[in-house]
Amino acid sequence: MPFFARLVSFAAALLACTAAAHAAPVADAATLAAVKACAPARPCAAKLPVRVVVVTMFEIGKDSGDKPGEFQLWKERRNLTETLPFPQGWHDLAYDPQCGVLAIVTGMGSIKSATAALALGLDERLDLSKAYWLVAGIAGIDPEDASVGSAAWARYLIDGDIAHEIDAREIPKDWKSGYFALHSKGPQDPTPLDPVNGEMFELNPALQDWAFALTKDIALPDDPRIAEARAHFTGYPNAQKPPFVLKGDNLAAMTFWHGAKMTQWANDWTKFWTRGKGAFVTSAMEETGTFQSIEYLTKVGRADRDRVLVLRAGSNFTMPPPGVDAATYLLSENQGYAGMTAALESLYTVGGKVVDEIVTHWDRFGPAPPK
Repeated sequence: MPFFARLVSFAAALLACTAAAHAAPVADAATLAAVKACAPARPCAAKLPVRVVVVTMFEIGKDSGDKPGEFQLWKERRNLTETLPFPQGWHDLAYDPQCGVLAIVTGMGSIKSATAALALGLDERLDLSKAYWLVAGIAGIDPEDASVGSAAWARYLIDGDIAHEIDAREIPKDWKSGYFALHSKGPQDPTPLDPVNGEMFELNPALQDWAFALTKDIALPDDPRIAEARAHFTGYPNAQKPPFVLKGDNLAAMTFWHGAKMTQWANDWTKFWTRGKGAFVTSAMEETGTFQSIEYLTKVGRADRDRVLVLRAGSNFTMPPPGVDAATYLLSENQGYAGMTAALESLYTVGGKVVDEIVTHWDRFGPAPPK
């Protein structure tokens, strides 16, 4: 994003925090000082009110001034001036006392994301009882549905790790895959199963609809590098479009998989666990772990599972373009995702719009989520 556009984005965020509804800070100086005097993971009489938790999964180097990961744009462009030590998690927390926005870096993978989210929710320094959670991260994206740089709001979160598996060299001839649902009778078994082990979660559909309606017409950043990458996806019209905002479900798995056959598996897996209601669009690692912890926190009043949003932006395609083999394409992407910069900008642009709307109109969205 050009410098002037970054400056405008930064100024817009500050204006949202200094609007009439936020003439006074969410956390005053005395409260902030009392909280900062408390030790992490210990009792704390004072609490910082949190209106939005921005959940990111990784940072590449420093928190500002170098090549950005998922956290850096939020840190640099918003008023996240206060650092809270968080040794019970992957990375220290960053807080904006004016708006009540908190950012966390969970670490990569469902284990780190689940434990970090749970540790955050149980932290005595924070009041997250009415907080909205915005998971904002990069992802693989299905070329059937969208282009690199596009941002998808999820309704269903599907776990790709809990399963039976047979090595590909031993798959029976009539099986589509060697990977199938736990307790099913094989990949061809259509018998519906209930996701009792966390195989699937459904987010608040009204909140997803609201976020999508708010952001669907936003113009997302484009650049020559991702334009060149998408041009090779002949026969995939959605992959050849400039980045756009859409609805689409997320499959989380600890294995970084790739290829046309795996993409077909992801589509089938999503349809199976959502009973045909969901549509796979993005692949990542963390969502089901994060949301499982929020489900537990909701039971004890430390979070609200109906205030969770998941936004993933495509940094790479989940399969190669026609004429390129999966191994070659995957290894080339590992040298640096073609859509990383565009995806990070899309996450901040789209997610930031929702954050600003929530904190600016807290009188409306604090009592209850949008319907």
